[in-house]
Amino acid sequence: MNASAVAQLVPCWSCKGPVASRALFCSVCGAVQGPGAIDHFTRLGLRPTFEIDQDELERQYFGFQRRLHPDRFAAKSAKERALSQSQATALNEAYETLKDPLKRSAYLLSLLDHPVDLTACGTINDPVLLMEQMEKREAIAEADTPDAITRLSAEADTEVLACQCHISAAFAAGDLDEAAHLTIRLKYLVKLADEARTRKTRMTRAMR
Repeated sequence: MNASAVAQLVPCWSCKGPVASRALFCSVCGAVQGPGAIDHFTRLGLRPTFEIDQDELERQYFGFQRRLHPDRFAAKSAKERALSQSQATALNEAYETLKDPLKRSAYLLSLLDHPVDLTACGTINDPVLLMEQMEKREAIAEADTPDAITRLSAEADTEVLACQCHISAAFAAGDLDEAAHLTIRLKYLVKLADEARTRKTRMTRAMR
């Protein structure tokens, strides 16, 4: 993980003065800078860890975005307007990744050179996970009363939260294999929770 990115200095495009790689503006001339080649945690001023302070994430993100509001650059040059938009886009990507536990876990694993592929749509290789998913999906499909689907939806949400806790513990213990395995499981649990909520909504509407 590039922990040194926080202190790395690069030249300002405008005055050539030194600028920290995560800085939005040059401290010498005040010109907006393009987004540095840094990780999402560094970009938002957070430690690279699975357990993040959501309130701090929100404060950092919205604080930076206020400074990059298009109105502030309406009278600036085309280059500065483009750079401010690039910074805003990079911050959006960082925020969207880190606020989501599944994406955050996968991203942290990639930083630790232990990547998992959340886009893979093939067969589940873990027979235990496969059986779990089949049984839960079948239960959701067969639920025929509001009480039954409400219970299954609540159970799915609880399992998602429990899995997130296990992922946090795995990272804390330095067990990246377990963190990767649990991240894949979380992917399917989130999907099941979404399916349960969708079934619950449809059933509720049908009974009106």
